[in-house]
Amino acid sequence: MTSETDKPDAVDGYLAQWATERPDLDVSPMAIIGRVSRLAALLQVRLDAVFAEYDLQAWEFDVMATLVRAGSPHELSPGSLDRSMMITSGTTTHRITKLEQRGFVTRRRDEDDKRVVHVMLTDAGRMVFDAAQVAHLENERRILEPLSEQHRAMLVNSLRALSGALGDDSDATGAVQKHKSA
Repeated sequence: MTSETDKPDAVDGYLAQWATERPDLDVSPMAIIGRVSRLAALLQVRLDAVFAEYDLQAWEFDVMATLVRAGSPHELSPGSLDRSMMITSGTTTHRITKLEQRGFVTRRRDEDDKRVVHVMLTDAGRMVFDAAQVAHLENERRILEPLSEQHRAMLVNSLRALSGALGDDSDATGAVQKHKSA
């Protein structure tokens, strides 16, 4: 009987093709990078399916999640959203406008400094987000179900090590700044 970890995947096929076409090259990094890239695409399809059930795009869910994670009153400046989501200010402005049109966020001027704008999650946005988040987490559990607890722990540790080696850390703002200056 073959376990799931013994079954060849698409990347195994690619590596075999490279071994035939370019046996002089060490293509072993593709075993990891190729899988991470393919998994990102495969995962996004499954995640998007759940978001669609709530009439959301992944980026909408991401903005609302970032606001919820910020804590009460669930608001951030557009600049803080940029840094938290690793996107440009133009992209943030566009996303905020779209979410505002849907009634999921509102913008308000800072009472002390009128130049400062805050983006705040609305009650309607919070209701949609909360419902979608429950379904999203259930979906993520289903996706990871084939992995044993031991495999999950090893994967978490390996991905954390790679993430740290690439300059990511628990300070999302610092990680973005490091990436932009690199």
